[in-house]
Amino acid sequence: MQIEYKSRGLKKVCTNASEAEKKYGKKMAAKIHQRIDEITAADSVEQLIQYRVGGCHILKGDRKNQYAMDLIQPYRLVFETNGSAIQIVRVIEIINYH
Repeated sequence: MQIEYKSRGLKKVCTNASEAEKKYGKKMAAKIHQRIDEITAADSVEQLIQYRVGGCHILKGDRKNQYAMDLIQPYRLVFETNGSAIQIVRVIEIINYH
């Protein structure tokens, strides 16, 4: 799948290991990049959910139509689909929403 990002700062963290390491530390940076690679390799969000890649799951409530993948506890990588025919996801944030 293709990936878009909500902000330039978020894109930097998700695509540049040194930026991610500065902000979140070495283990978290590695996990962020692992998840981005898994999203890129998948054919669809449904495939991520079906095979529970990275603990991918649908969110509910005020986060309806969003998905999350596990990072280093308690953080999650939150994204949404853009609804086009081509599978494109938009990474929204890295957050502890619990």
